[in-house]
Amino acid sequence: MAAEYATFGLAPATRAGHVHTDGDFQVHRDFMDFVVDGRPLLYRLCDLDAVSPLASDVPPAILTAQVRGLLLETEAPLPGGRYVIYGCPECADLACGAVTAVILRDGDDFVWRDFAWQTGEHADLELNGYHGIGPYRFPGADYRATLATLLDGAPRPRRRVLLIGARVALLARSAAALRTIGVGADITEDARDVPADELRTYGAVAFGRSVPEERRRSVRRAFADAGVDVAHVDGPAPIVPVLVAQIEQALDRGPAGRRLTGLTASAAAADVEVTSPCRVRLTAYRLDRLRRTHVHEVFDGVLERGGHRVALDPGAVKGEAYLVARTPGNVLVTAVNRDDPGGPPPGNRAERAPGRD
Repeated sequence: MAAEYATFGLAPATRAGHVHTDGDFQVHRDFMDFVVDGRPLLYRLCDLDAVSPLASDVPPAILTAQVRGLLLETEAPLPGGRYVIYGCPECADLACGAVTAVILRDGDDFVWRDFAWQTGEHADLELNGYHGIGPYRFPGADYRATLATLLDGAPRPRRRVLLIGARVALLARSAAALRTIGVGADITEDARDVPADELRTYGAVAFGRSVPEERRRSVRRAFADAGVDVAHVDGPAPIVPVLVAQIEQALDRGPAGRRLTGLTASAAAADVEVTSPCRVRLTAYRLDRLRRTHVHEVFDGVLERGGHRVALDPGAVKGEAYLVARTPGNVLVTAVNRDDPGGPPPGNRAERAPGRD
């Protein structure tokens, strides 16, 4: 085969969860992405909401079976020696669509080729093939050693957040919403009496707006004494989907390489920064005078690398308002700065998508 050698690696990745205002939700998934020549393979599929089979929430036996398959120690699950590289993050059903590829041995090397989008038993390479991706040839020793790291049985950290505050109703709704997307959530007014071993299970702590500074310092000191480095969310938004997004952003402690890296918003426009082509969804949330939540879908489309300005409908962000930006891999949240009139665009101008309020 003529394919040149490529490097093979793995990197933690996230498909961020999402709670909709109607109560529906998008499941949060943590997984290991395939890194080819130093770049996550999923990034080459800029408009794909999918996860690899190497997910952190699958039972150890299933994860082991997936790794054994990629090592060609078991029979291919699909005809023609094809393996699922990325699948549906909600149900993993092939009928929803999956990226598949042929994996084979060539001497001591492993080769991935003939990538395709597949929804049935057989792939149509002419119609649904990813002609610009692959083939990739990986040195056997490095390939096997990388995948073997997933079989060491090491426990993975649990995604869990501690909510601090007295507004139990809002915190309870937020905790329930977080649990639906796979984030554990507990509520307390203080953390001084929480055992250190339990504090070490949290990845973030969120302080309600009414929590006094003295108690915040006490909670931070309790985590520090337990040797825990947690993210802090101060003054979370009083809108459940936005608070959930803030928690998701705080829990994203993964390595550098995120595609969505910048988000600011004024009453006139939102500025978004992405590091590679990807689909971005922008949603505005605001509270009216009666503290009712209104939602406005601002933009949904693929953005190229660089800075982009998206015009905002002033009516969608009047009063107390927030903007949530999402890609399949991460989420950013910002409060709308009404004191900023909005300057010249940082780069490209994106068309504003029609929305609802």
